[in-house]
Amino acid sequence: MPAYLIAEIEVTDPALYERYKPLAAAAIAAAGGRYLVRGGETAALEGVPPPGRVVVLEFPSVAAARAFYDGPDYAAARMIRERAATSRFFIVEGL
Repeated sequence: MPAYLIAEIEVTDPALYERYKPLAAAAIAAAGGRYLVRGGETAALEGVPPPGRVVVLEFPSVAAARAFYDGPDYAAARMIRERAATSRFFIVEGL
């Protein structure tokens, strides 16, 4: 069953965040994930829109999404992102 990792990211250091993007992309691919949404314009239909980027990743399972997020391939990218942005990440089980 697929799983979706959804991130709301408010970039606070754009130059540093540029270093994060290729590292994250490589770690996502290595974990069997793929981008469905990567930034782009957001329009709120109800409530308050997220303050920055929205990213949606698809993984083969919740376990694969968790392994990506907690894994060594993403660790270096994650450390950079944590210095370059304020984020919310969550996993949703698909159908």
